[in-house]
Amino acid sequence: MAFTSAAELARRVQSRDVSPQALTEASLARIQAAQALNAIVSVNPNAAAQAQKVHARVAAGEALPLAGIPVTVKDNINVTGTATTCGSRILAGYVSPYDATAVRRLVQAGAVIVAKANMDEFAMGSSTESSTHGATLNPWDTARVPGGSSGGSAVAVAANLTPVSLGSDTGGSVRQPAAFTGVYGLKPTYGRVSRYGLVAYASSLDQIGPFARSAEDLALLMNVIAGHDPQDATSLHAPPAFQVGTPEDLRGLRVGVITESLEGNTSGVHAALSVTLDALRGAGATVGEVSLPELRYAIAAYYLIAMPEASSNLARFDGMVYGRRVSGHDVTEAMTLTREQGFGREVQRRIMIGTYALSSGYYDAYYSKAMKVRRLIAERFTQAFRDFDVLVTPTSPFPAFRRGEKTSDPLAMYAADVDTVAINLAGLPALSVPAGFETVDGAALPVGVQFIAPALHDELLVKVAGALEALGAVQVGGAPGY
Repeated sequence: MAFTSAAELARRVQSRDVSPQALTEASLARIQAAQALNAIVSVNPNAAAQAQKVHARVAAGEALPLAGIPVTVKDNINVTGTATTCGSRILAGYVSPYDATAVRRLVQAGAVIVAKANMDEFAMGSSTESSTHGATLNPWDTARVPGGSSGGSAVAVAANLTPVSLGSDTGGSVRQPAAFTGVYGLKPTYGRVSRYGLVAYASSLDQIGPFARSAEDLALLMNVIAGHDPQDATSLHAPPAFQVGTPEDLRGLRVGVITESLEGNTSGVHAALSVTLDALRGAGATVGEVSLPELRYAIAAYYLIAMPEASSNLARFDGMVYGRRVSGHDVTEAMTLTREQGFGREVQRRIMIGTYALSSGYYDAYYSKAMKVRRLIAERFTQAFRDFDVLVTPTSPFPAFRRGEKTSDPLAMYAADVDTVAINLAGLPALSVPAGFETVDGAALPVGVQFIAPALHDELLVKVAGALEALGAVQVGGAPGY
């Protein structure tokens, strides 16, 4: 069951060939067996009860698109009755009293939330090394990182703990770990999936997105979790209509390779990109290059927007209402000590930089200027889509790096998102497709190719993925030993 797609498992549950309880028990057993990966931070105490409810609904004749499917959810997405720590000491002991909208829709569709996944603290990182729960290991090579900040969610799928999972993507936090672990990772159009119940990092950039091992499973999840939500003011009125594509859908597709993304890639990443482009050409797509020179400013603009938003959003974590609280002589000292002891080093760094960028005398020099660059980047993407249906880049210029390799150099860690952050600035949908492997120090490490579509054309990305699967140009597989 661990190697079967979510779509097929749901069909088996619906036809009574397998029970939701059996799927839940199998998933929990695999989580127990893979504890060394540190992908899971807590198990849902209500999982068995959820599975029993699904069993009763199926027995009553209810058609459920995700009947009995075990799902792992990133630990910054609220699930009733489970700890939501965001990988931080400051939320130790916090138990969520409600479900995020995406979680509620999964449960309504018959899914069983089995566990919460490890993550970089407050989603601030590219390696899942900064969590208070410890680092998550990449199942392809446990000396390497799984990417971040949704590393635990990616590993849950790559190591076959659950067939699908949810993460969040602020600057590449779904796509980059998907590339590092050899699975699909979709960052939807901003507003396509409700953010209600997602703990905010940078509100104008955050978006919940799925991990999966097939285009069919991506379509299945997106048809459930996408759609307008009145509880999220940024939610769009865009009903989902996801379906798997065929090679015929690639005929006449105009594919633009972003010139700036062709520099600085390892040989394995370059080879995977070339193979993918050859497959597209062979199926009748036209492939050309397009230059987006403004992308060279994307990393700087991204962090000068994300960090001020983080400074504002994380001001609510002061120990006064929920989470960790450290006593002091007065309220100010208590808040100061709580935040000093509750937040990790990277979170503190981003709060301080963000506060500085928003301060009097520096707002116009930093935050305001970054917002202008953001607009220019969005406009450049709009221009590119006049000539191309989708744009293509590597998801990351290199495969998974070693644990500890970049932790002492924050700028090197930030640069790991060079191919992904611009998409969040522009609010566009993008999908990392597992496209091959690069052998490094004797280990076969997955690499990904990123497809970018115009806003609200998320369905096109899943169609392209399905078509590439049919052509044999997608290389998804369970990590060795898992």
